[in-house]
Formats: sequence, structure tokens, C-alpha cells
Amino acid sequence: MDVTMRATLEFFLRRLISHGSLTVRWPSGRETSFHGAIPGPHAKIAVNTPDAIRRLLLNPSLAFGECYMDGSMEPIDGNIADVLALLSVNIMRNPGGHALLGLHYRLSDWRRRLDQYNPARRSQRNVAHHYDLNGRLYSLFLDRDRQYSCAYFPRGDETLEEAQLAKQRHIAAKLCLDRPDLSVLDIGSGWGGLGLFLAREYGARVLGITLSSEQLAESRARAEAEGLQDRVRFEMLDYRALEGRFDRIVSVGMFEHVGVGHYRAFFDTVRARLDPNGVALLHAIGRSDGPASTNPWIRKYIFPGGYCPALSEVLPHIERSGLVATDIEILRLHYAMTLRAWRRRFAANRDAIAALYDERFCRMFEFYLAGSEMSFRHMGHMVFQIQLAHLQTAVPLTRDYITVAEQAGRLITAGRESAAATR
Repeated sequence: MDVTMRATLEFFLRRLISHGSLTVRWPSGRETSFHGAIPGPHAKIAVNTPDAIRRLLLNPSLAFGECYMDGSMEPIDGNIADVLALLSVNIMRNPGGHALLGLHYRLSDWRRRLDQYNPARRSQRNVAHHYDLNGRLYSLFLDRDRQYSCAYFPRGDETLEEAQLAKQRHIAAKLCLDRPDLSVLDIGSGWGGLGLFLAREYGARVLGITLSSEQLAESRARAEAEGLQDRVRFEMLDYRALEGRFDRIVSVGMFEHVGVGHYRAFFDTVRARLDPNGVALLHAIGRSDGPASTNPWIRKYIFPGGYCPALSEVLPHIERSGLVATDIEILRLHYAMTLRAWRRRFAANRDAIAALYDERFCRMFEFYLAGSEMSFRHMGHMVFQIQLAHLQTAVPLTRDYITVAEQAGRLITAGRESAAATR
């Protein structure tokens, strides 16, 4: 049986690898190389147990990450990012290379509505699964402001801190914060960085809402430490329970947790809570190659209930809500660059993270960061920013104002830092 399983997996790998090459060391110590006809990356792995062969054959999209986590599959002469780069290139160019992989994708597509059923109570459990981890973990691989979303690299050579600050300025520019004391709602406020930035740099009055108790406590502590608690308030609140109206609404990295079946409720909420003359901005991960389903390993271990939609799944709900899409921008490789920076920082602090958790957790997070990076480099993921309003006249008619506002934002920051240095 073990020989048959290995032979069958070898058959599928020969069909799959069309670019570059993969070498596999089997439990017996024997090695097999699979060479594509087209030049590409190379990787080498050890499959250490017969059970790993069976799991990789029957359910590769789930088992590959699990085998790496438990050590029954390991990279040789490289890291897991090298292996995932090779596999992602080949899966995208040869999606029929593993018949069972295609079958699992089709089954996942069929059940995705159930997986994304996210009423308020389930949404809070899903958020806690990932965001209520030990707070020190995120400080060991994120930037100093703990921005846990796609950074913005205008030149491409920015540091992570510079790129995350540029992202905040880019968002602020699209929110048209042209006067102080505008009320801003931040849906999914994370560790509070964006809300504090908008209050500190632009004089906004911000309400940030989250479903993470860890993030709520950290956000409130940060607001108090900066003396901004009179301008920024953070609450544990589901977006569907909101009341009142706001001049501006922003949501960064939260929409991926809403679920397709709840998009109408989300945009109806934005419409109801946005002032008639207001501006909203949605920043989220999407797919450039159409609707699909969440990878089962990601769904099980990282983001239960999560899904990154195609624009074709989002725009109909915006249209039905009555809101106007006044601008849409696609950020392509920005998140791949962000994830690469996170992955390198995670590796540099691996011993400290292992002390917080254990080796299995480190492997899980390494697989998550590397796999996510490859999804943006090779597998059709991107980030979209959709600017929304009730009125077509709510924002300027050309996009020139974004560049002007970003330049003004840099001057605001420089002036504040200069004044602080002379105190």
C-alpha cells in the first residue's frame, strides 16, 4: 500500500511540475526529482513518514501545511517559502496537475457560503481565534505601529515603517480630511494605529470598533498614553450594532471577515451610518481571477470564516445599497512586499516567539506568512481600495487631490515632529 501511495503521488507530481523542479526524499531515503519543461524555481523536501504520503495524496491543500507543522514534511537546503514559491507557480500554471486538488477546490466552492456564515457571535469567536493571541507576538514581526494590513510602497524600497505610514497617508488622502473635528468611524480598528493617526495628524474625532479584546485593551492604552482619549474612543462592537452618523467611514483589513452572505448588511450599514455629504473607504484583500474559496488550511488554522472576494462579488452589493463608488484602486504586489518583511522579521525573532508558544506554532505561522506572500506573488490575490459616497460630488473630479493631500500629510508629520523635538 505504501509503495502504491508513493507511486500515485509521484504520478501527480510529474503532471504538476511544469516550471522549475522539485526533489522529494521519501521515508526510505530514496530521492525522486520532477523537472518541468520550463525553467523556474527549485525546491527540495523530505517526506518523512508513509502517513504523510497518504495525507498529501488524499487532501494536499490541507495536509501540506499540517505536515510541515508536525515535521512529517520538511524543506531541505531552503525554507518553506522556497517550496511554496515553486508549488504556487506550478499550481497556477497547471491547475489540473493534481486531480484530487481540483476536486477539493470544487467541494470548497460548494460549501463556502456555510463556511462564511458569520452572525455577530460567530464573528467574535472567529476574530478571537487569530487576534486574541499573546500581544507580544505581533510586536515581534509587525512595524512599530502594529499595522496588520497591506503597506503601501510608492517607490518600492521603503522600510516597513515607512510603507505603513505611507499607507495611512494614502487612506487619509482618500477620506478627504479637509478640516479638523470630522467624525470618523473605523470599522475593524485593530490595535488603534489608524484611528490614532487620523486624530493626531488631522484632528479627527474617531470611533474605532473591534471584536478583539486584546486589540481593544491595547488601543485604549495607546490612546491614553498619547493623550488622545478625548479624540479617539475604542469600543467592542459589531458593525451591525452601530448607531449614529459619521462624516467619514474607513475599514481596513476587516472586510475579509464579513462573509459573502453578509455583504449586503455591511454596505447597508455603511450607507446608513455615512453622512449625506460623507466619504467612506474600504481597504480589503481580493482576488483578480474571480470568485473562489478560502484555502482549507487557512480556514482551519488562521482565519475561520474568512474569505477574500473578487470585485464581481462586492460591487453588486454596493450598487444595491445605493452608494456610489467614486474611486477604485488595485494594489498588486504591495502585500507580497509587506508579507516578505513580516516573514523576515518573524524569522529574526523566532526564538522569542517559540518561547511564547512552541515549535508547532512557529511552523504554523511561517507557513501562513510564506503561503500568503506567494498568493499575492503568483496566485491572483491583490488589495482593493474602494472609495464610497452618497453623492458623486463628495470628492474632487480627478485623482490629483490624492497626491496633493499626501504631500500635505508629510508636511503635517514633519511639522509635528519638529515641534516635539524642540520642546
